[in-house]
Amino acid sequence: MNRRLAATIPVLASAALFFPGLLSGGPDEPGFTIRSDVRLVLLDVSVKDRAGALVSGLSKESFAVRENGRPQTITVFANEDLPVTVGIVVDESASMRSKRTEVLTAAMTFVKESNAQDEIFILNFNDKVKRGLPEGVLFSDNTQQLRDALYRGAPQGKTAFNDAVIAGLKQLQLGRRDKKTLVVISDGGDNASQHTRKEMLAMADGSIATIYTIGIYDADDPDRDPGILRELARISGGEAYFPESLDDMVPVCQRIAKDIRARYTLGYVPKADNGAGSLRHISVHVSAPGRGKLTAHTRTSYRYEEIASQEKAK
Repeated sequence: MNRRLAATIPVLASAALFFPGLLSGGPDEPGFTIRSDVRLVLLDVSVKDRAGALVSGLSKESFAVRENGRPQTITVFANEDLPVTVGIVVDESASMRSKRTEVLTAAMTFVKESNAQDEIFILNFNDKVKRGLPEGVLFSDNTQQLRDALYRGAPQGKTAFNDAVIAGLKQLQLGRRDKKTLVVISDGGDNASQHTRKEMLAMADGSIATIYTIGIYDADDPDRDPGILRELARISGGEAYFPESLDDMVPVCQRIAKDIRARYTLGYVPKADNGAGSLRHISVHVSAPGRGKLTAHTRTSYRYEEIASQEKAK
């Protein structure tokens, strides 16, 4: 428990927070505790330079956060390669049959280049969403077990995209790691889900997860929907990728793994005005001498009502 950052987000937290080394006290003090009786907004932030390369090694002073235009005081900061809970969601509908080898090879590349302490799960989906790991195993860091999970499915049937994303977000909530990431590989189309797109987007918008999407489809694919892949990445602070060819799948997955490991954590305490249900807009600006123009990628808004509603229910 002493390595947990208890939070509900976009990352709203209350009560005691636990995370060694985020504030004064340093990483060498075991059990270092940050105590707070107020809400905390935590942001998972990626920084890139003008050429699109990841930028690491920045200090807290390089960042400025505003909420609804008001400057915020950053009270939590981390730039370490911290382990995360990761879900890999793979489309295995009939339209993906000819792409399966390259997709699974790329997904395994992502697994191998991730932090060795990440806890990972696999969801395969077509008409239904299926867990790739053995019964009773929610997460794994075993490469062979994860490989078996990826190859367990068989391309066939329709596409329950909305159901798959919702299932992935729900399983992320069961993870022990404080940072949550979902990697979705699909054409974005949906013709079999029980959940609506509105329900899926609402869950993504209220989730702690950063979502990366990889759009794989043929130019004449009638079910392709790159727009929803971009939207999921945008609202969660992740990125959407559309490889020009299947050969580009491995470099894309390598880039995503590197991005996850280089992200920053920023936290601040928002003011309790406007009441429950208010939409709060976030902007993060980053600059550092000699680094040129830098751009931060993170969530751009959250609704205050989640924590307020929970407190009323108590």
